[in-house]
Amino acid sequence: MWITKLNPITRVFRNQRKAHQISIPRLRPGKRSIIGYNLMALVLNLLIMACSNTAESDSALVTEAPTENSRLIIVWDKGYVLEEDEAIEQIVRDWEEKSGVDVKLSFYNAGEIAPKTLRASQAGIPPDILFAAKSVYPISDWKDKLADVSDVVKPIEDLYSLNALQAAKIYGNLDNTQRYYATPLNQATTHIFYWKDLLAQAGYNPADIPRDWDGFWQFWKTVQDTLRSQPGLNQIYGIGLPLSGRASDTYRIFEHVLEAYDVQILDAQGELLVDQFDVRQGVIKCLDWYVQHYQQAYVPPQAVDWLDPDNNRNLLDRMVVMTPNPTLSIPAAVRNDPDTYLNKLGTIEFPNQPNGEPTPHLVDLRQAIVFKDSPNQAAAKDFLSYLSQPDVLGGFLKSAYGRFLPVTTQLKDDPFWSDPADPHISTVTKTLTEGVTKPYYNDLILVYGVVMEENIWGQAINQMAVEGISAEQAADQAIEQIKQIFDQWR
Repeated sequence: MWITKLNPITRVFRNQRKAHQISIPRLRPGKRSIIGYNLMALVLNLLIMACSNTAESDSALVTEAPTENSRLIIVWDKGYVLEEDEAIEQIVRDWEEKSGVDVKLSFYNAGEIAPKTLRASQAGIPPDILFAAKSVYPISDWKDKLADVSDVVKPIEDLYSLNALQAAKIYGNLDNTQRYYATPLNQATTHIFYWKDLLAQAGYNPADIPRDWDGFWQFWKTVQDTLRSQPGLNQIYGIGLPLSGRASDTYRIFEHVLEAYDVQILDAQGELLVDQFDVRQGVIKCLDWYVQHYQQAYVPPQAVDWLDPDNNRNLLDRMVVMTPNPTLSIPAAVRNDPDTYLNKLGTIEFPNQPNGEPTPHLVDLRQAIVFKDSPNQAAAKDFLSYLSQPDVLGGFLKSAYGRFLPVTTQLKDDPFWSDPADPHISTVTKTLTEGVTKPYYNDLILVYGVVMEENIWGQAINQMAVEGISAEQAADQAIEQIKQIFDQWR
């Protein structure tokens, strides 16, 4: 197996992690140390920087075709932790030994993996397999270019959730809904992460957090006001909402706000509802609600420029008390510090809707795809069938500290995912198995993925915060853009 080289910064950082084994300082339980927190924040920032670095040396994806069409080319998301990459490398090695097929495995960060793969596909040299967080929605260009992988999914389709099976069909023709064009591998949904010890410093505990919508968000403002009256905390913020048009977290969180206010953009048939008066009014209300926290100075001013790692970074740096995030990457960053992981960091669901009902959690489904032009389709499908075995895939997901969860019955069958001793993974598992969940619109209709790719909601939010346009203007511009996208792509 040949693995593409990492860039020098990432390689040095990873070598340091190997040498020291644990990159996060272990704070003694009960000991509060400003130096300790600052050191932990520095190391965590390095971790996030390493994860978001661009691997420029991997440009071979666009320029290099497989030698003699015999090497299986796999393009994979760069892991958030070293163990995640090591786990997929080991799986590839095991399959190579079993199959006798040589593999080239390349890692790219989330921001570059889809566009680089698209350029390679347009150049006529696509990889055989692509697995990327962002491969399932910007890829309106992938339609009619993906191989049918039904022979991978169908033998175990009884193990998958209904949401996962729906997402796996989305690239196929609507009149042929029994075929699968992607292999589901994991899922995640947005939860809210916060510092329990900062709550205690403000005189509260987790039981004091309200579950009603308005009370919940006001609570974090009160916590900010209380903390800022204490020495050394005059720059802390209560709420870590991203307001950037470049962060996918912005639209993911905003779509949860739309769900909270029961604003439906599409009907069950995938038809737009944005021209309806009550839908437009709902969009206006949600935009105004979202930006008001920033306007009232309860969100850091830099949030208008945040990229996806930045709300993580600001929470881990203890610059904000809470932030929503669409994976368990925040707990994963402190997994090797038991006191922080178990005692200081908290994970909770979204509060109830304003009408008192549970807010639906939108589920993000991540899948691997095989290209129709791949010269190694049989080998690609064989690898995905091997990877999809519950023991193999389950071990891989666990190696990533549970940042993503299984899309199969293993989520209920394996006690690892529901162990109450792990307060973060068990909370998300309970949401996915017992809570109210829905797929994102892009898993129901492909064209909505373009809305997400262009971050229409993030643009609207950012314009309100930076340029001062009204919620009405922002809503009307967003609605018009969405309608144009649907007209162009349908």
